[in-house]
Amino acid sequence: MPADPLSWETVESDVAYSCPGFDVVTQTVRLPDGSETDFDYLSEPASVCILPLTDDGEVVCIEEWRQAVSRVSRGLPVGTTEPDDDDLEAAAHRELAEETGYRAETLEALVTVEPANGLADSVMHFFVARGCELASEQQLDHDESIRASPTDYEAFLESMREGTIRDGRAVLAVAYYELLSQPKRSSD
Repeated sequence: MPADPLSWETVESDVAYSCPGFDVVTQTVRLPDGSETDFDYLSEPASVCILPLTDDGEVVCIEEWRQAVSRVSRGLPVGTTEPDDDDLEAAAHRELAEETGYRAETLEALVTVEPANGLADSVMHFFVARGCELASEQQLDHDESIRASPTDYEAFLESMREGTIRDGRAVLAVAYYELLSQPKRSSD
């Protein structure tokens, strides 16, 4: 099968910078017109984002210090997959427990997206966790400052509408959840 006429050819690829969590990859690419240019992108493992819901109508949100924006951000539990994860659901259960201390009765896949594919190879898998209950203490990484904060789901949704919750992963999770929760429109 011939390549798409929009595709770029990778001529050379190197890791320019590496740190725990991600690499910065620099490439020389050949464009469709035959010219060459440099392209840099962020490379990181796949991650999971969990929308944890309790039977009492709450969402278990997290409040976490985000150094890049110099403030506490309200959002949802998110974490990268580990090489020894048996599957994505195992990663979602682990991240929920580590960041919040909650466990889910059930977990269902919501959507998988590439949230920033113009500058990163990130793939994020979203899950809805239902029947969430506090089961243990948080097990935070050494560089995490997280507070679990169960919040009424409607109040959480209103905070998004008002723009006080700005975490893109949380907004995307709730937007998909709301979209897929609505009755399907019939085509006339």
